[in-house]
Amino acid sequence: MSLNVIFRRLGWTGSLAVLAGVASLPALIPQPVLAQGAPAAALSRQSFVTTAVARTGPAVVTLETSRTVQSSGLPSGLLMDPLFRHFFGNARGAAPRQRVQRGQGSGVLFSSDGLVLTNAHVVEGADQLSVGLSDGRRVQGRVIGKDALTDLAVVRLSDPGPWPTADLGDSDRLQVGDWAIAVGNPYGLERTVTLGIISNLNRNVSQLGISGKRLDLIQTDAAINPGNSGGPLLNADGEVVGINTLVRSGPGAGLGFAIPINRARSIAAQLVSRGRASHPMVGISLSPVPAAAPGSAPRSGAVVRSVQRLGPAQRAGVRVDDVILAINGAAMQSPAAVVSAVERHGVGEPLQMTVRRGERQLTLSVTPVDVTALVQS
Repeated sequence: MSLNVIFRRLGWTGSLAVLAGVASLPALIPQPVLAQGAPAAALSRQSFVTTAVARTGPAVVTLETSRTVQSSGLPSGLLMDPLFRHFFGNARGAAPRQRVQRGQGSGVLFSSDGLVLTNAHVVEGADQLSVGLSDGRRVQGRVIGKDALTDLAVVRLSDPGPWPTADLGDSDRLQVGDWAIAVGNPYGLERTVTLGIISNLNRNVSQLGISGKRLDLIQTDAAINPGNSGGPLLNADGEVVGINTLVRSGPGAGLGFAIPINRARSIAAQLVSRGRASHPMVGISLSPVPAAAPGSAPRSGAVVRSVQRLGPAQRAGVRVDDVILAINGAAMQSPAAVVSAVERHGVGEPLQMTVRRGERQLTLSVTPVDVTALVQS
């Protein structure tokens, strides 16, 4: 078999010129094999990011808010200064001044009749709300529901549309290392795109020193800056997998966080239908199950560290140091999994909680209540 035949079978299109036992070197260099009739220009320079952003970009909007605030125009510390009061009298009785405070954020259209998903803190206290689209159109909007515990809000555009919409993905299918594309309007710079990866999943806000929220966040190194809040976090296919909510400043700067879209979708549905969201709770605090030995892998389950007096868990017989193993037959791997299971179950229907107490295993029937009822009790 000749060398030319061997090279052709290996996919080399060059020929081997042999003359007096000497091979010509250029003929030995393999050449790229293109499909028959395909021009070299078919090798596109377009990246997957371009395709993903083109799919969702028209649905990304800018939200501009304004609200009127009143102030005396003087610092409160100055008003309390005895020397200032001696010369200028009691300025507390002076008529307060009004000024307009403006803010900006991002959002994403998820319904063709003009529903926008964004962060609650973006629209907090807004008297007027203007929504700008990528094609230059600008319309008025109004907040139809917001939820401070998850920092989510839904805005309805004043015009009926139809409007461009983004495709919502499945955040439960995300894996650490997946591509992450953040789209938004940081510092008023419209349609800014940054690229990174999913750095971690189910990052509880308590780990970030934030209280008063019920969130397990997606962590990403895609740059999220002020003004990105409320904008979408996309996967490589251009589907929305999260709603950008905050960026870590100071130590650890550069870490961005987003609300998983599956959680956001559930909250948005409640805000649209009722104007508020329900948050089932059973009145316990949890911690991970300690490892069997130092350095070993953590064990599944969640340890009950406290039980709220007269709460659903106490009434059902849950005790401190019980280890929650399963809810409604599904194994619980961590405290975050327990919280998610209670959230999905809803309010008013009993759930079956399997716990380990010493050497015994028990199944208790616990009926979650809304967080507002738990606080009032």
